[in-house]
Amino acid sequence: MTDYDEAYAGFRWEIPSHFNFGSDVIDRWAQERPDHLALIWCDAEGRERRFTFADIARLSNTLGAALQRDGIAKGERVLVMLPRVPEWQIAMVALLKIGAVPLPCIEMLTEKDVAYRVQNAEVRAVVASEAQVGKFEGLGLDLRYVVGEAPGWSPLAGILEGRAEDLSAVAVAAEDPAVLYYTSGSTGEPKGVTHAARGLFAWRVSAWYWLDLAPDDVMWCTADTGWSKAGTSILFGPWTCGATVVFHHGPFDPARRFEILERYGVTVFCAAATELRRLVLEEAGECDLSRLRLTVSAGELVNPEIVQAWQRMTGVPLLDGYGQTETLMTVLNYPALPVKPGSMGKPLPGTEVLVIDEAGQPLPPDEPGELAIRLPHPQLMLGYWRDPERTAAAKVEIAGALYFRSSDRVRRDAEGYLYHEGRSDDVINSAGYRIGPMEVENALAEHPAVAESAAVASPDAVRGEVVKAFVVLKPGHSGDAALVEALQAHCKRVTGPYKYPRRLAFVAELPKTPTGKIRRRLLREQEFAGGAAAS
Repeated sequence: MTDYDEAYAGFRWEIPSHFNFGSDVIDRWAQERPDHLALIWCDAEGRERRFTFADIARLSNTLGAALQRDGIAKGERVLVMLPRVPEWQIAMVALLKIGAVPLPCIEMLTEKDVAYRVQNAEVRAVVASEAQVGKFEGLGLDLRYVVGEAPGWSPLAGILEGRAEDLSAVAVAAEDPAVLYYTSGSTGEPKGVTHAARGLFAWRVSAWYWLDLAPDDVMWCTADTGWSKAGTSILFGPWTCGATVVFHHGPFDPARRFEILERYGVTVFCAAATELRRLVLEEAGECDLSRLRLTVSAGELVNPEIVQAWQRMTGVPLLDGYGQTETLMTVLNYPALPVKPGSMGKPLPGTEVLVIDEAGQPLPPDEPGELAIRLPHPQLMLGYWRDPERTAAAKVEIAGALYFRSSDRVRRDAEGYLYHEGRSDDVINSAGYRIGPMEVENALAEHPAVAESAAVASPDAVRGEVVKAFVVLKPGHSGDAALVEALQAHCKRVTGPYKYPRRLAFVAELPKTPTGKIRRRLLREQEFAGGAAAS
């Protein structure tokens, strides 16, 4: 794209009636460019593995055939909980080829989190690393595949190292479910977001216009494998464009980040704002970043000073982007468009948006309101998993057209650039992780010292937002430093460790409505009125 306005005006969606990412993308590249490098994997110990598109096609065929023999059928859900290892891509592609619906999960989920997803999605099978197998005991899953070794589990290595097998990919209609992600909401348990095969096809558009990818590119995205961002920027986007993907397994190490960028000649780098805030404080040293031409970020707001500092350090632009698990990337900055630091950018070609008030009426420029995306839109979810009421509640009719309500507050300037103004609901976005307040409050409620609590976002200079809990104690308990540590440790045990409240305040009572509902918004506004702090 060389002219945004021209591209936006001329864009039309052309969605095929059927689409199977495994056969229509991976197998096609394996036929057209079999020796082209698809994946470079490395880890903190310096190990490395390389796979061509022919390798990925062959291995995913072999695994897919084994899964079919074991009885996994089209439409059945398979939970995939793997770290950044090549078996993640191979398993995802194999499942897509046979028409199964992968359910990618981060490894930080607790046993309780896993059990909820297995039961809610009626999971048929699981693919996990040996470090995670204990989380699946007692869940009634008889089809269990492991990277490594575990009693009662089928080793993936034994399947992949066996004789190569042919596989006829299953026909998948555009509206068939293709992938299922779970994301936190402001109330209740995490909700399942179901995406159709048309979504996997449509996500290529952001790879064209935002990532600006071509087959000679080397793309590195540091997202967790359980995030929808991993799908668009590690799997579906880059491989649709025939680009090579770098996949690194290891802890965050700023110096190591720069070494990898240089060693593999990364041309397009994608990292969360939390990482970039750390990286701009480091020195790139003698690392040669001459091949790097573009950096992008999504999942949390990138501060204008970080955008400018990164460009000064590397000489390449940093393009922030906006998307949700429900929508994927829909408002973006582009290489062909002047960047306004602090802005989300402009809508992706093929995407119509409005800024609306609480009544669903369009607002003029510079008036903050809720972002609404016009439907139908091929990138948007089929709906929340088996929750038609919640799916219907996320839609609103405006002037005879149907729109998806994002729950994100934005404003649009006179030139059409959009700026994020926070959430309309109570969801907390910490270092790119979406955390539902009730998940934290439910965990705290299990502690014998807690009468009630409210969890809200609190601004943080490093993570963007962190969880802060306002806690009312039961009689006989004292809110001292020891209890703060005990409550934090308790939350880490009973819910995902990334959800624990990094800040706590003991209060006599919580603000409530006349009907007794906690007014989290008042507490959140109180936090943000004080400004960001380092945690």
